[in-house]
Amino acid sequence: MKLLPESSGFDAINNALNIETVDGSIMGRLESYSCKMVGQEKALYKRFHSFSGVSDLQALSPPQSMAVMEPSSPHTLPKSSQSSGGDEMSPLEDKIDRKTLFYLISTLNAAFYPDYDFSNASSEEFSREPSLEWVMRAVQRQMMAVARTEFMSVEASLWAALDAAICLRESEIYSYNPDQTSDPYSENGCLWSFNYLFYNPRLKRIVFFTCRSVSQYSASPHESTLIGDTNMDFEEED
Repeated sequence: MKLLPESSGFDAINNALNIETVDGSIMGRLESYSCKMVGQEKALYKRFHSFSGVSDLQALSPPQSMAVMEPSSPHTLPKSSQSSGGDEMSPLEDKIDRKTLFYLISTLNAAFYPDYDFSNASSEEFSREPSLEWVMRAVQRQMMAVARTEFMSVEASLWAALDAAICLRESEIYSYNPDQTSDPYSENGCLWSFNYLFYNPRLKRIVFFTCRSVSQYSASPHESTLIGDTNMDFEEED
């Protein structure tokens, strides 16, 4: 996966998504990646795709946002959750093809390099979100609860920037929901986090939108992986 130059256009949004609150800090970022495989990814994909006895379609987990769905909210299933006969399928039956799964995993590897390796992530650590509106409400609900004023000032620009980069109405939206052993934010006093991946098959592009809240009692929360933090080298002096 290649970080696209347009990611620099997200700088203003990313700055606005880094917010100090009463309880700690909120740190968010947007990054855009090309799905063109680079370097060793081609070899990794061949190994990833050649597991014997493994179906091309892998099961996804239900969206976590369903657990906090308001009773009165409409549940709009994604196109991928419709059967060929037009009948709705349970989100438990939602699946992903292995190539798309590889793209999602590769994006995470690129976004958190070199601190974390997601190569062994399973399809069940991902979910396909029901709709764009669903995701927008989930993000709004989470952010407004802790940084209402700051988020209101950037909300419109955030979705406009995402739409310009990925064409939201054409995109499939996935979330990454790891357990404690796989979560890159689990060791930094993280109070909550979300990880959305917007995939446009036509553009062959993924925009990664991640955000977390870190407790004020956490030691050096800004030492966590942020844009540009991965280039720091420490050498011993003679």
